[in-house]
Amino acid sequence: MLEYHEVTRFYGERRVLENISFSVRPGCLTGFVGANGAGKTTTMRIGMGLLSADDGYVSWDGGPITRAHQRTFGYMPEERGLYPKQTIATQLRFFGEIHGLSGKAAVLRADRFLDAFGLIGRKDELLESLSLGNQQRVQIIAALIHGPTCLILDEPFSGLDPLAVDFMSTVLREKAQEGVPVLFSSHQLELVERLCDELVMLVDGSIRVNGVTNADSDGDTPTYRLEMGEDMSSLKAVRGMTILGQGPGWVEFSPAEPGVEQEVLLRAVSLGAVTSFSRVHASLTERFLATNR
Repeated sequence: MLEYHEVTRFYGERRVLENISFSVRPGCLTGFVGANGAGKTTTMRIGMGLLSADDGYVSWDGGPITRAHQRTFGYMPEERGLYPKQTIATQLRFFGEIHGLSGKAAVLRADRFLDAFGLIGRKDELLESLSLGNQQRVQIIAALIHGPTCLILDEPFSGLDPLAVDFMSTVLREKAQEGVPVLFSSHQLELVERLCDELVMLVDGSIRVNGVTNADSDGDTPTYRLEMGEDMSSLKAVRGMTILGQGPGWVEFSPAEPGVEQEVLLRAVSLGAVTSFSRVHASLTERFLATNR
């Protein structure tokens, strides 16, 4: 598990991170979101050892993180770290070797990934000859080639078409299923909400949200949705129920205090068969906008 412990970072006199603490757990996809300049890239670079923290620290599996640990990580920077004038095969071998693979092992693994990613027939071409989506595929191979123990990806979905987004999503899910902690940043909030298990949201260098992806923010008034085939007009008599919206066969409401929702449900059951009753969570986009206002 990768953990940040009260990490603070300054650029000159400007504090860009303030006492941030969060965990990236094994087998989880953790989405890292925030407005431009919130501190996401700085946080990721500190985790990779590319920047130092002015205060606080990062740990791996409960102990101090070392260069040897970071060497086993897979990293995709926002400014892509590939070489457009080199062939795909040449630079994938290079990235494998700098992570400790022999030249032969790097070539074998590169070929295996290129075949799986549909690029084996183009391995001797220059990187610049590929489309942006295929360049992203090569970049993710460079991050995966050595069998990383942790993945840190800065905007891996940037500029990708829907097919490439779907492909990248599948790759990240597979790595998480293998038990690899995966942290990635993205401005595509609907994608983060759909793909991720956990969420960290930065606002001006501080963590404002840290938890499961579909959880409401602390202090939010819960909303419930009830669906049934009977006339629901008598439900309005339940004290403490505020109706937020309704239509044929459904009603959404908020309770004035805990327990009111159960009274509404009991009243509905007494009227007839309830087909659905659930809590309605605000979308990640709604939470992001509310948090960054």
